[in-house]
Amino acid sequence: MEFERLLEDAKKGNLNAQEEIIRMYKPLLIKNSMEHNVFDEDLFQELSITLLNCIMKFRI
Repeated sequence: MEFERLLEDAKKGNLNAQEEIIRMYKPLLIKNSMEHNVFDEDLFQELSITLLNCIMKFRI
């Protein structure tokens, strides 16, 4: 239930809620930002932006 509230707040533009969701998914974002065992910061940023865009489109 807490996550649902966090999503609602993030969709409304609450930056703290958006940051919290990014923190929750940071390990997954980092894992998917690795190319040949090297961290790609640009890819991390793109994935983070994609996550935020998905939050805005997600229907609760």
